[in-house]
Amino acid sequence: MSTTLLVVQTLNGLQLGVLLFLIAAGLTLVFGVMDFINLAHGVQYMLGAYFAVAFYGLTGHFLAALLLSLAAALALGLLLEVLVFRHLYGRSHLDQVLATFGLILFFNEAVRALWGSSPLSIPMPEALSGSIALMPGLLYPVYRLAVLAAGLGVAALLWVLITRTRIGMRVRAGASNADMVSALGVNVRRLFMVVFGVGTMLAGFAGALAGPIFAVEPSMGDNFLILAFVVIVIGGIGSIKGAFMASLLVGLVDTLGRSFASDIFKLVLAPASANQVGPALASMLIYLLMAAILFFRPAGLFPAHGQ
Repeated sequence: MSTTLLVVQTLNGLQLGVLLFLIAAGLTLVFGVMDFINLAHGVQYMLGAYFAVAFYGLTGHFLAALLLSLAAALALGLLLEVLVFRHLYGRSHLDQVLATFGLILFFNEAVRALWGSSPLSIPMPEALSGSIALMPGLLYPVYRLAVLAAGLGVAALLWVLITRTRIGMRVRAGASNADMVSALGVNVRRLFMVVFGVGTMLAGFAGALAGPIFAVEPSMGDNFLILAFVVIVIGGIGSIKGAFMASLLVGLVDTLGRSFASDIFKLVLAPASANQVGPALASMLIYLLMAAILFFRPAGLFPAHGQ
């Protein structure tokens, strides 16, 4: 285990963490404010990546493709809220799960029909290509650092929006007691639309940022959806602070665990056994972490007030 590899994998874990936060932030607000289970949230991450591919093909410019994909993700989120989601408010969680799972199947097949099943990619922005020396012997891609900085910047802006603005006050109140917010005269339907739109846009932003790093392919959002649910359970449903801290924690545990589990087990096991046990345990680490945290803090690390 070298220091250089440890630093690289730590940065990779933080980058994964900020992408998870962009997905989990909208998911935890939707779940916390509306008590709505949206399994299609991972689809919105996938569509953000495909929108970026499509708009890059039209414009040939990464920044333009990123901004247009954000607008498209927001428009799609609002459209889905009007056509599908608002008809599920107040219904049972089973109805919500079945309906949003149907959306997963629909959009996964839709992107296969439009773009095919082969993985696609977005070219690395020229201004962010190449690597930068972080320490002697350590070169790290500039684009990955830019993704990390963008995710942290969005997290800071979202914190300001939630904690320092009137609409943020209503969202926090809705996450604590939506019925009381409605009784006080707040237009809950409009609040729900705003939350859905922002959540969809954040997930689309994460997909667009991930395009130059990961393969853009159907069902690419499914694994991120599972990780996002782990994040909101660990952080606390409805809590932006919890989603941020848990995202970084999950990103680091998952990345470092997959990188170093075998090396750690070689300290106590034979190399052949360690190479078998390490990867198997590494894939379980975040779920073991979730179980341990819920044992001591059933509401999560930073539950929303009133939860």
